[in-house]
Amino acid sequence: MTLLNPIFDMNNPFSLEGKILMVTGASSGIGRATACLCSEMGAKVVAVGRNVLRLEETLSLLTGEGHSQLALDLTDEEAVEAVVAQIPPLDGVANCVGVAEMTPFQFVDRKGMDRLMETNFFAPILLVNKLLKAKKLQKGSSVVFVSSVDGPKVVHAGNSVYSASKSALVGMSRNMAIDLVGKKIRVNCVLPGTTDTAMIRTGNVTEEMLQETAKALPMKRFARPEEVANAIVFLLCDASSYITGTELTVDGGAR
Repeated sequence: MTLLNPIFDMNNPFSLEGKILMVTGASSGIGRATACLCSEMGAKVVAVGRNVLRLEETLSLLTGEGHSQLALDLTDEEAVEAVVAQIPPLDGVANCVGVAEMTPFQFVDRKGMDRLMETNFFAPILLVNKLLKAKKLQKGSSVVFVSSVDGPKVVHAGNSVYSASKSALVGMSRNMAIDLVGKKIRVNCVLPGTTDTAMIRTGNVTEEMLQETAKALPMKRFARPEEVANAIVFLLCDASSYITGTELTVDGGAR
């Protein structure tokens, strides 16, 4: 008698076997960790990112076969529409793309606000909108946006525009969930705390500064990308089939 691997048992609600999932921001950080975990759980992954070389590296890390990559700037609406027309129907989307930039409010300008809002808010929202219009999201699909605790839960000096872009995702996703419930499409957000990715090491940030910040957290460390990916995959799988229009916070109790 052959026993099924419980991870890939189609009756296991935590399995992603048979699902085709798009993961944006898949070239690094949370997006890459999410793409890898989706593949480990049995899904075929459509990995999306701007950097071809890093996307190829992500693809080489995926488990199983049938995965694909799309080198795409999600802020280019025409390019997104062309790609959406060509992809297969999806069972879910993990919107992990995002940028961070800290600017004290007195130095904020329209150009900087547009840059963050374009990538963090408009790009993922309009991607899902185009997928819906092209009938590329199947019934029973799950859409997950990676927001942040910054804005919805906490505030930090110099972080007003980033917080606004992530808060906008939460507001939009809650309403999207109601609009799409009739199509049996769920919409949720994951709210990570500070996560140990390359993004937190930009600008003049030093390792010493990061270590001091981590010491102030309840768990004395930042989240690992894989820990955030665990939450995203939970919301993508059927185990969360009665969860929509809400947020799952992954911050180690820091809020």
